[in-house]
Amino acid sequence: MTRRLLEVCVEDARGIAAAVAGGADRIELCAALDVGGLTPPASLVRAAAQAPLPVHLLARPRAGGFVHDAAERALVADDIRTAAEAGLAGVVIGASVRDHRLDTETLAAWIAHARDLGATRGRPLALTLHRAFDLAPGLPAALEEAIALGFDRILTSGGTPQAVDAVPMLATLVERAAGRIVILAGSGVSAATLPALLTTGVTEVHASCRAALPEQDATLTHFGFSPPIAKATDVETVATLAGMLRAAET
Repeated sequence: MTRRLLEVCVEDARGIAAAVAGGADRIELCAALDVGGLTPPASLVRAAAQAPLPVHLLARPRAGGFVHDAAERALVADDIRTAAEAGLAGVVIGASVRDHRLDTETLAAWIAHARDLGATRGRPLALTLHRAFDLAPGLPAALEEAIALGFDRILTSGGTPQAVDAVPMLATLVERAAGRIVILAGSGVSAATLPALLTTGVTEVHASCRAALPEQDATLTHFGFSPPIAKATDVETVATLAGMLRAAET
């Protein structure tokens, strides 16, 4: 039987609870999902460590691109340490150079750091390359670089904003990976797009499973304390995707 896994990205304690209740297999812990996710606060990391699911921490110090200076590289290294010390299962990292190729030097340093921390705690940190990968000018070549660096998986939408628009590329990546690394399909994953994504051969998918909340307090929106359309991880959406994945197992 081919096991199919659902990773749900969450940004708060309610999201953690919804992912667990809905039957997710793994959590990616973030903040600020509206800008693709940023490093979550330490308090949320400690709360997530109590969840009955593997939790991977997104280490991304700011919104925008993935070219990082020395100060930001140090922040990510410290985030990796935070994940290890909290007992989380893994980290999600990525870095680019100016032309969007992977910054293999920075990534290699972070991976070595993660391995050292894993050895110290007696359990390795799982390593996911985030969607900086999607900006690389040649995804098959970037795939080989990720494998050589030692990543366990790549979170990717196949080089397009929405994964469903890159089904042929995702299938190519799965074929070229040949079991050497996991292709984790993400971005725009929903009950409507999941069937097409599964035709690529991916065995893991990544989704926010968020739904719009009821109308917010207008005063909070007026003062900028709440977005015009607020969203939250939805238990029923998680359960729907998890059920579809279970049904697709062969």
